Amino acid sequence: MRLNTLDRSLAFLLLSTCAGALLPLSAIATSCKTQSQMTAAERDALSSAARTVISEVESGDVQAMRTSALPAVASDFGGIADSVGNLKPLVKGAAVTVDSLYSLDALTESAGTSRTDFYCGTPVVVLNFTDLPPGMYAVTILHATGVSQPQQISLILSETVEHHWMLAGLFSKPLIEAGHEGLWYWVSARKYAERKMNWNAWFYYRTAAYLLDPVEFLSSPNLEKLKHEEDLIRPDTLPGTKPMMLDAHYSVFQVTVIDTTAALGALDLEVHYTPDTAQAAQLHDPPTARKQVTEVMTALLALHPELQEAFHGIWVYADEGPASLFSLELPMDQIVPGIQLPATTSNPVVR
Repeated sequence: MRLNTLDRSLAFLLLSTCAGALLPLSAIATSCKTQSQMTAAERDALSSAARTVISEVESGDVQAMRTSALPAVASDFGGIADSVGNLKPLVKGAAVTVDSLYSLDALTESAGTSRTDFYCGTPVVVLNFTDLPPGMYAVTILHATGVSQPQQISLILSETVEHHWMLAGLFSKPLIEAGHEGLWYWVSARKYAERKMNWNAWFYYRTAAYLLDPVEFLSSPNLEKLKHEEDLIRPDTLPGTKPMMLDAHYSVFQVTVIDTTAALGALDLEVHYTPDTAQAAQLHDPPTARKQVTEVMTALLALHPELQEAFHGIWVYADEGPASLFSLELPMDQIVPGIQLPATTSNPVVR
């Protein structure tokens, strides 16, 4: 799960958004209505517009979506078209339900306002936008279930003066990762935190946040609580602005990224390192390359044996710039020093 990539998330071309912490209710904000505060006619009109868009996603009718989009979005529709191409096979035959509706009244907002905040319902859900033009908007969050990879799809809609809803943006995220929902990861993260297994806890908190937060510009008390719990147990030694130096006895590896992935179905760790000149030379020989990346795995597990409990296995990528010189995945029970086992993938991969 690469949280900083775009392949699972957005094609949002008009409204530039930013996530923000909950602001005090005294802050200046425009008005918002949740679905429970809407009239039946308002709910039906908004739900119908959202279902029409999802139907077009399911059929792959990009042209119809472009026609019903705001002009500024329709003129640069490549991102949404790519997202539709990715989503179409995932939602084919899905049961679509409306999870949340928000009607956002920014008609009195001044043009050029840098930030607009909407406070919706009780408990308060906050929607934060930057550079939002005056107008009427809506956020609709739908769930596509009953398929092998359930999705949550969020739409930004803009109302015309004729009271038609036009597409302004589209986001999607999975509802489950490696067979589990976000709440399961949150509960599991707390259990790991109680046992002082902070590496396991932190990665599970991140997975929970990824699954439970449908869009980056939405904040709620529960999501803020989840983020607070995550921050409390964040390990200090994770790679970030500086690489993590991993000592494997005979070599020191510069680990640049540790993340999670469910590319093979189960939840794996995904580890990226930058080999030095000597290490890079060894990667041209497959048996030596396997030995090297297995040393990365065993060294990481020697530091944090708890990882064996929380993850199916480990992916390791030896990166040189944007390309991977070598990659290997092994289940935890096959990561044994000195034993070279067949890899799931060991061919060079361009990322």
